[in-house]
Order: sequence, then structure tokens, then C-alpha cells
Amino acid sequence: MRTLRFLLIGLALAALSPVSAQEKPSVRPEVGKPIQAAVELLKTRRGKEALAKAREAQAVGGKSAYETLIVDQVIGQAAAAAGEASTAARAFEAAAGNSAAPESQRRQFLAAAAGQYYVAKDYGRAADVAGRYSREGGGDRAVRSIHAQALYLSNNFAAAAKVLAADIEAEERAGKAPTEEQLQLLANAYQQQRESAGYVRTLEKLVAHYPKKDYWLSLLHGIVTRPGYSERLAVDVARLKLATGTLRTATEYVEAAQLSLQDGFPMEASQIIELGYGAGLLGTGAEAERHKRLKDMAAKNLAEDKKALAQDEAQSGNAKDGKTLFNEGYNYVLHGNFNKGLAMMEKGLKLDTGFRRPEHAKLQLAHAYHLAGQKQKAIQIYRTVQGNDGAASIARLWIVRLSRNGSAA
Repeated sequence: MRTLRFLLIGLALAALSPVSAQEKPSVRPEVGKPIQAAVELLKTRRGKEALAKAREAQAVGGKSAYETLIVDQVIGQAAAAAGEASTAARAFEAAAGNSAAPESQRRQFLAAAAGQYYVAKDYGRAADVAGRYSREGGGDRAVRSIHAQALYLSNNFAAAAKVLAADIEAEERAGKAPTEEQLQLLANAYQQQRESAGYVRTLEKLVAHYPKKDYWLSLLHGIVTRPGYSERLAVDVARLKLATGTLRTATEYVEAAQLSLQDGFPMEASQIIELGYGAGLLGTGAEAERHKRLKDMAAKNLAEDKKALAQDEAQSGNAKDGKTLFNEGYNYVLHGNFNKGLAMMEKGLKLDTGFRRPEHAKLQLAHAYHLAGQKQKAIQIYRTVQGNDGAASIARLWIVRLSRNGSAA
């Protein structure tokens, strides 16, 4: 949260001016002299001495509403400068409630009071005053931030989430990106309430605007640990991890490569292994020999795969069922023959034979279009993916990633 600069000397000087042309309140010397001395001391940042002078004015009896306003205002500034946040907050709040305070200044006083209550760690009171500021028409983003943070720190997580969600929605409607701090706080507020749907939505906004690996890992972890998740999606999770740079260990690279080999895609497996070697995670340590065996196996399978494709290309469209045709098409895509491969995949999916999990096939088809550089088409297909086994969640994250890359509206 950015630094709040509510406590300006100019605020005190402005309040010494007449409230309106019709009413010209005066300040008696016994009030005005110590107040003016306090203002001069504030100019040289002598907060404690300024507060002592202001308290001399506070002790004068029979003050008018206007004199009281001036005294509270200067006490607020002096106390803030002296590090007495609670005193400053009470003084600013009193000034906000003074009948002599102009409407425009009341909101400034409320903002200052909220900030000082926050500094004093009186979060409940800070939230109350900041909420009043907003209800009275105040629009300073920093005060809204104080409101949300104070609600959160006073353990009112539901109210904090409501305020933050409204602010974020308003900013997005205006075409502005919410700050990372706003989104982090909202995610935490949802998490404290165990409100998983809101938490996931907010993490998706975080990776859309601030695509850090930690946020991606949290989202992907949420998918694979959610009840109902299908282990058959492991290869799809691995593909998304590769795309977001969140494969972190040698074991993850090995498992991803093995999954691709098991599915009959040695080209993809070889690419994963090469990335693992490039990252310095494979080919080193106690498992180096195992990694080499996997690499050699993938290379052997890839050589055989290329030979089979070259010999059997003319018959590749005559597969027995849609699933076989679909997988052969994906293999062509992996080998760079995008047009042929995508056409085979589309045809295979339309045959609708051999597919036990058509939503998983849509994920693979969308990924193939992504590999072919047709991101808009990929997003279009990802938007059709449904189900409660994790497929729809993976598709939604791909949409977030591809949209951020400027490929979608």
C-alpha cells in the first residue's frame, strides 16, 4: 500500500481561512497565538513541541465550533508528527464531526483519521472510519486500501473480500489492472474463509496480470488435489507446467517424458527430456544414468516413429477408429506437419469412436492448435471443455495464459 500523505501543513493553514463568504469566524488570541506557534513548529518538524502548544489552545474554555475545529486539526497533525497516532486519529475524527468543518474537508479529516488509526493498529476503528469516508463520497484509492486491509487485520475476512472484490471489479470495468497487493489480499481473505471458488478465481486474475511461478504452482496444485481429479490428466498438467515454466524437479521432467512415451508420442517426450537437460536437472547426480537410459529410449522410439510416418503416411488417414486417427494426427502435429495433423484430429474427434473422455481429447486438440501457432482457435476449443475432473480447470488456465500473450480479446 502506497504511503498516505494526509498530514500536510497546508491542511491546517487552509482551515484557518474563513469557512464561507457569508460567515467569517474569528479566532480569539488566546486560541490563535498558541495554534499559530504550533503551525510554525510543524513547519520545522518539531512535532512534540507543536503538540504541547496546540494543547495550550485546547485548554482554553468556551471555544466556538470553529476554534475547536482549528485546535483538533492542528493537534491531529502535531500528534501524527510526534508519533502519537491514537491521539492524532481521535483529533482528526473529531474535526470530521465538527459542524464548522466544510464538507470537502470532512472527508480529508476522515481519511487522515483512518490512516492514523491504522498506524496505531486499531484496525477495527480504522475500518469503521474508512468505511464512513467511502459512504460519504470519498474516492481516494489509498483509503479504500486502508479499509480493506483494516477489515482483514481485524479478522473480518468476509467484509474485506466484499470491499476488495468490488474495488477490483470497478477497476477492471474501467480498463485498469488491479494491483498485485489487492489481488493477494483478496486471495488471502477467501482462503481464510475456506472459500475455494473465490480463491481460485482470484489466483486466475493474479496469473493473468502478474504471471509469477508461485501463483501458477498454487493453481496447478489446487487442480491435482481437488476431489474428483482424474490422474489421466497428468500429461495435460505437465504440458501446462512446461508452458508456464513450473516443472521444477528432475522427477517431474522424467514423469512428464514417461507419460508422453506411454501415450505414443516420443517426439514430445524427447523435447521434454532436452528441456530437462537444458535446465540442468537431468543428466546429473545419482540418477544421471537413469536419465540417460530414458533419453536413449525416447531417441530410439522417435527414430522408429519417424520411419513409420515416412512409410505409412499415405495410409495414416485410414485408422480403425476415431481415437487412433486422433492420436496419429497429434503425432503429425508434434512432427511439424500441422495441417495434416490437425485435419486428422478434427476428423477423429467427429467420428466419436474410441473416446472414453472426449473432454480430455478437446484439451489435446486445443494444445495441438496452440503448437501450430493458432492461438485463437486453441482458445475457442478450450472454452468448450467441461467436466468436474480437472479438464475444465486446465482449459481455463490455458485461456488465461494464451489471452495474456495477446492472442485473444
